[in-house]
Amino acid sequence: MIACQRPSQAVTPAGAYVVVFVSTKTEADADGYGSMVDRMEQLARAQEVFLGMQSARSGGGVGITVCYWESAEAISAWRRDVDHAAAQQRGKETWYETYAVTIARVERHYAMSRPGHVARVSGGAKCTGG
Repeated sequence: MIACQRPSQAVTPAGAYVVVFVSTKTEADADGYGSMVDRMEQLARAQEVFLGMQSARSGGGVGITVCYWESAEAISAWRRDVDHAAAQQRGKETWYETYAVTIARVERHYAMSRPGHVARVSGGAKCTGG
């Protein structure tokens, strides 16, 4: 799955927290993986303390997902979510060759996008600036 979202200051206020998930995917169970990714995004977006996400995956299986949360406590609660925990276990057993998680606090955020600009990430996904 290739997804792309333009950065936004509304998504990353100073003091928010980010979870950076970098992974290398196996070739196993591609259909099940896509369904899981979609379900986890739906569950995360349903949390009041979830601020947004950006995600991209290369054709070679390397992916980066950045999720924005209101607090460290919100991240801990998400980590303990039953459905998320089951997806994590399945990822360890089936979907990931490697992964790394970094959690950090946003000190400052800024972005630039030319009007009408179309950004491309590996796999052909596009983001249109505006």
